[in-house]
Amino acid sequence: MNQQEIKQLETELWDSANSLRANSKLTAAEYKDPVLGLILLRYAQNRYDQAKGQIEASIPDGPRGKRASTKEDFLAAGAMMLPEASQFDYLADLPESESLDEAINNAMKLIEEAYPDLLGVLPKNYQEFDADLLRELIRVFNKDSVKKIKGDIFGRIYEFFLMKFSMDGAGAQEGGEFFTPPSLVQLIVNMIKPDHGIIHDPACGSGGMFVQTGHFIEEQNKGVSINTKVKCYGSELKSNNTRLAKMNLAIHGIEGKVSETNSFYSDPHALVGQCDFVMANPPFNVKKVDKKKDYVKTDVRLFNDVGIPKADNGNYLWIQYFYHYLNDQGRAGFVMASSATDAGNTEKAIRQKLVETGAVDCIVAVGNNFFYTRSLPCHVWFLDKGKTDANKDKILMIDARNTFRVVTNTINDYSPGQLTNFNAIMESYRGDETAIASARTIHNQEAISLGKDLSLI
Repeated sequence: MNQQEIKQLETELWDSANSLRANSKLTAAEYKDPVLGLILLRYAQNRYDQAKGQIEASIPDGPRGKRASTKEDFLAAGAMMLPEASQFDYLADLPESESLDEAINNAMKLIEEAYPDLLGVLPKNYQEFDADLLRELIRVFNKDSVKKIKGDIFGRIYEFFLMKFSMDGAGAQEGGEFFTPPSLVQLIVNMIKPDHGIIHDPACGSGGMFVQTGHFIEEQNKGVSINTKVKCYGSELKSNNTRLAKMNLAIHGIEGKVSETNSFYSDPHALVGQCDFVMANPPFNVKKVDKKKDYVKTDVRLFNDVGIPKADNGNYLWIQYFYHYLNDQGRAGFVMASSATDAGNTEKAIRQKLVETGAVDCIVAVGNNFFYTRSLPCHVWFLDKGKTDANKDKILMIDARNTFRVVTNTINDYSPGQLTNFNAIMESYRGDETAIASARTIHNQEAISLGKDLSLI
């Protein structure tokens, strides 16, 4: 299935599922998690079917014939060993006399019992759905075109639905906080290249940074699983977002630890000084952080002399966390409010301390309309504790406020060519001149003019 076919299928599935919601009494927020749960079930069935034949063929004959396949066999094949009652085919074939909502709730319960990492994560409120609506949703995700999907295409569909729900404000009471726009995630991943070791996102939302890391690793090493290269650790404040992240990791076959916690007052994975990469899109301008708490006053993630900002704003707490999580060669990329770049008073002192470490590598100024439910501009910061000696006293500043691709009247993003050019700027700054040639090839292919950006080197 090529990219155009995938996009067409994503749109068809969304249009079908969304039209069903529009004709129901459910809000987008009420609808989101159960629909994402059905996508996970359909994906799990596809993976199960693909793995089953391979596993059975690989089991050698013994004195009493072939042994039965096990849960471990399926895990090694990147699939769940599904109980019959959790299989999508079983649900699709239920007679109308059977209670479909109870059957789906039970399917989710059985998967959670078999896979403790998903305990309490999967939606089990299908009794709130009208029976006809449920049956139509099952039909939507049981089309032949969907049943034949292989590889990570279902992960793409899951991400697409997350994005569309975010654009509709589904459950995003503070503005789409569970989802970072893909082009900003890809900008971060392209620039820091998270291809090994420990990766941490202490404000992980729905886990998009980890998913894009998986895509990056697979593109760089065809056929290599993310789980053989990196270990993912996330923290998230909101219960619903934590569930989304765990489902997102599961549907992409990514092993990771995601803790539901407030990162201002805890460090559940104890990763200070151990991370090879930190990626995050933390909530901007958080008010009312209790800086009098003992944990905050003694937090080793802060500079011990100037670490607690006087301003009622969490931005410079986040920035210090990201720095202190890194090991001595670690890199970080994170989205931050534009106001943080020139904030004064104690925040200025913290910024000066950070700059003096030599770890601030690059700052990209991003224009308006990149977020689905708010229009403010932002900056993307990059830290690198392993900078070359030649760059120790340098910071690359890229003004990309006028560089974007218009998606809709209210949404902008970056094209693949623009992302490649940003990467070329960074690689040239690091000393890799061949990256410029690569960027200009795509530049010419897309007829994109980024002369101003390239001249910033």
